Amino acid sequence: MQSLLDFLRQIHPVPDDELARLLPLCQEVEFGRREFITRAGEVGRYLYFVLEGIQRSYHLRDGKEHTLAFTYPPSLTGIPESVLLRRPSPHFLECITPSRLLRLPYAQFDELLLTSPALERLQRKLTEQVLVGVLQRHTELLAYSMTERFRLFLQRGPHLLNAVPHKHLASYLGMDATNFSKLLNQLVV
Repeated sequence: MQSLLDFLRQIHPVPDDELARLLPLCQEVEFGRREFITRAGEVGRYLYFVLEGIQRSYHLRDGKEHTLAFTYPPSLTGIPESVLLRRPSPHFLECITPSRLLRLPYAQFDELLLTSPALERLQRKLTEQVLVGVLQRHTELLAYSMTERFRLFLQRGPHLLNAVPHKHLASYLGMDATNFSKLLNQLVV
């Protein structure tokens, strides 16, 4: 729980008594390699905090997987549009490696936000960070070259090169596996 507290305090300071109301709602869960946390069509009911492992969210269209994001400690994970809007998920959330997470039931968290301005502000700050990240990623995919996207990826997540299948990394970067392999050989010593 300490890693979750440290993570949340970096986002926005929340009094200890308010965090103490949040922590009992969290439950530790484990998932195996290639196990789904959420499948497309399911309604996401939980937000997750990653303690260990790497997860991937992806969209499936015409039999092809399109990787949207990777999550790893310390970060939040889930399918936000499903959890927040309580709608069937358009995406899959799968564990690439065995994973240990803290699970927070969103309905209970939402109720808690009604009585805690400090936690509500924390939730807003978290949502702002996610929105900014999505817009940055969208800009990269639309406006940056393959090489620029690859270099940015190497700055952000070099540890993923040895932990994630390269086909997923290529999909995430919006390129085919052949181009990914060429860039890997050119840019990584």
